[in-house]
Amino acid sequence: MSTTNDHHHYYHHNHQPHPEDEDEHVPTAPPPDVNSCTTIADLHIALSLLNAQETVVTKRLDALLSTQQELTHSLTRLDIIRAHLGTQVVAARSLSNSMLSGAATTASRVSGAVKRLDVEQSRVKATLEVVEQVAELKACVLGVTGSMGAPQDWETAARYLSRSSKVPPEIIKGSFAEEIVPTAEVPDPPAITLENAAASLCGLFLREFEKAAAAGDGEKVTRFFKLFPLIGRTDVGLDVYGRYVCQGVAARAREAMAMKRGEGGGGLGDFFYANAMTRLFEHIASIVEQHGGLVERHYGSGRMVRVVERLQVEADTQGGIIIDTFTDERSVDRKLTDVKTYAFSFLVQSFLPQTRGAITGAARSASPAPGGPRMSEDEGVDVKEIDMLLSELGIMLGRWSLYCRFIARKCLPDPAPDSEATIPQTMPPVLLQSALLAKVETRLLAPFSAMTTFFIRRSVEKAFQLDEPPSDLTLSLLSPVSTLANPPFITSAVDDVMYIIKTHLQRSLHTSLRALVTAVISTVGRVLGSDFIGMTQRKMQVESYPKAASGAPGALPPDEKVVSFLVLINNLDVASEYNSRIINGFLGTTTSDGSGGVALEELFPFADDARVVRDALKGMEATFESKAGELINDGIMVFFNQVIKPKLRPLLTDAFRDVEYVVSDAGEESKAGATHGYDEDGDEDGAGAGMQDEEIVKHRFQSGWDAVMIPYKRVLTEKCFNKLLNTTAGYFTKLLEKRIWGYSGRINELGAIRLERDVAGVVGVVVRGGMYGVRDAFARCVQICLVVNMEEDEVSEMLGGDGDGVEWKLEVEERRRARGMVVGKA
Repeated sequence: MSTTNDHHHYYHHNHQPHPEDEDEHVPTAPPPDVNSCTTIADLHIALSLLNAQETVVTKRLDALLSTQQELTHSLTRLDIIRAHLGTQVVAARSLSNSMLSGAATTASRVSGAVKRLDVEQSRVKATLEVVEQVAELKACVLGVTGSMGAPQDWETAARYLSRSSKVPPEIIKGSFAEEIVPTAEVPDPPAITLENAAASLCGLFLREFEKAAAAGDGEKVTRFFKLFPLIGRTDVGLDVYGRYVCQGVAARAREAMAMKRGEGGGGLGDFFYANAMTRLFEHIASIVEQHGGLVERHYGSGRMVRVVERLQVEADTQGGIIIDTFTDERSVDRKLTDVKTYAFSFLVQSFLPQTRGAITGAARSASPAPGGPRMSEDEGVDVKEIDMLLSELGIMLGRWSLYCRFIARKCLPDPAPDSEATIPQTMPPVLLQSALLAKVETRLLAPFSAMTTFFIRRSVEKAFQLDEPPSDLTLSLLSPVSTLANPPFITSAVDDVMYIIKTHLQRSLHTSLRALVTAVISTVGRVLGSDFIGMTQRKMQVESYPKAASGAPGALPPDEKVVSFLVLINNLDVASEYNSRIINGFLGTTTSDGSGGVALEELFPFADDARVVRDALKGMEATFESKAGELINDGIMVFFNQVIKPKLRPLLTDAFRDVEYVVSDAGEESKAGATHGYDEDGDEDGAGAGMQDEEIVKHRFQSGWDAVMIPYKRVLTEKCFNKLLNTTAGYFTKLLEKRIWGYSGRINELGAIRLERDVAGVVGVVVRGGMYGVRDAFARCVQICLVVNMEEDEVSEMLGGDGDGVEWKLEVEERRRARGMVVGKA
């Protein structure tokens, strides 16, 4: 029993409900059934659960009882409000029954009467409107028949028909009108009467219009042309007017073509067909411009397109006749066959035997010798005839493009009144579906593209056949650079080729045909990149390769080879500059020669044509510049290796000949420390003859350096010489650094000062003339001398890393090595 009591105590101790949880948690599970308990422990558990549940329920009941007073007060207030509301409801019902009921009945009756009155009024109004329209119809019918009778007042009859067109069709064909309108004089229903009158007037107007057109009576033509829209025959009027203006176009075109035989077989000069097409398009454009206002005013906005469509049919016919006659008379097909089968013998023979994968010194074989006998300049193709034919084709294509832009503007829809956006210009269907467009593409555009490719390539070929180098060009410093030529020193091929390129690009751009222009740009880029660059490369590889005539060690190439090679490098640089200048002229608003030009957006207004052409021009410029630059770099490297490089080591050796850097004499110390007479650019500052012994290295080097570099500087363009100088400096700095390291252990503190001065003098000679960018190549050499001459208190900071503010090119170990070069320093 004690065990049971202990258990009961333990249970009460651990299972009493927590004070904070009593108000929130009610046992969710029901207490066990007391009748089912079998032990005292089970009874205690059941009792505890019941006690806990009782406590929670009691607390909740207490909470509810605490709010009963407030609830009672609220219920009391609701009862009072309900009593007042009941009183108001009784009063409202009394008011409604005694006063408002009659008013509501009256209002309903009045509203119904008003609605019925509105319906009756609308019916009366509709009836009056129908009556008025029928009266108007009857007046129109009587007016038409009366005007077409004895007075024959056609304008009045047309105006009556125009007025009748404003009467709704359902009124005209309605039974009321058919009952009221007919009279004894006009017994037919109004619809039939009006239709017969319109048909009769249409036939009359057609006869009178054609009679006036045949008589050339423009005033009468205009009179009857304005009447067609009044009788509802707009399409008939536009068609007959289109035929009328087309007759004028055809007559003008036949007259122009008939003049072809009147000039002794020569026509109207070399551009007869271009002029004929120009006159055709100008005549059509003047018709559209002058008559457009009349058509738009009397026929409505946008109706001129119908006339344009009819005019385009005539333009297709007359333009096709001009193009076909041009093709036959100018023998375009035969010349096209000739240019397509042209062999370009000079280019082919030049490339095949001597082509190399890289610039080499292979001997020249089977190459046309400069100044030797030339092959036929045309070989069956008259280049002048092709040029004249291209000029005429270019004019014809340009006039077609201008005509297309004009018609496209006229066919643009009118913008919305509240819209400020510009409607993009596109080719209208009347042009896209025209027969003339197809003929232009096959008979004009295709020959122009093919002949342009031939002419550009043939011009490049001929330019190299007739290529002439600059005269009197020499490397001797004792004679002027040239007595006849001015820099830049290039061969005649560069000017000839670039002139042709500019001419044909300009000619193609003024056709304003995107497909043609991009094709020509691609052709020009291909010819420049393959033929021009290729021929120049072949000359550099074979004809002008700077190689010694004999195989003796140390032998240098002859001056004429060197000059020729340098001129070819100039050719590439100047050609690249000319090409960029030409392209930039076309991309801007002025041409490359400074004269006023036309913006690409004006030449190519359709869609994104201007952007496509601009990208093509920039792509051509970048491609040629890349290819020319690559060959220039290769040529500079070859020239350096073959001509400059063998001279540098002897030059440096001679400059430092018999110079010692172990100085112990007080007088030598004084000389070694006197550096104020030295100018960083390598120039003397007037210190006097006493400085010559101290700067003997500089003066020796300057004399040798000038003898090596100045002759080439006089010949090369500035850009190419700068490349050569950078290449030379990059190699020469390695030689100079090696010599400086070679003095390790053979230099004392005073000698280090002299070494730094001599090295600075050598560097100053190389970088003089403003070429300070080359000085960076000598940074290691300068820093070696700097470390050698450092004071002891600066050494620890210098050897500690990069924290001394100097951008070191030397590694820490190299700085230690430089510090150890001086005898007695470590």
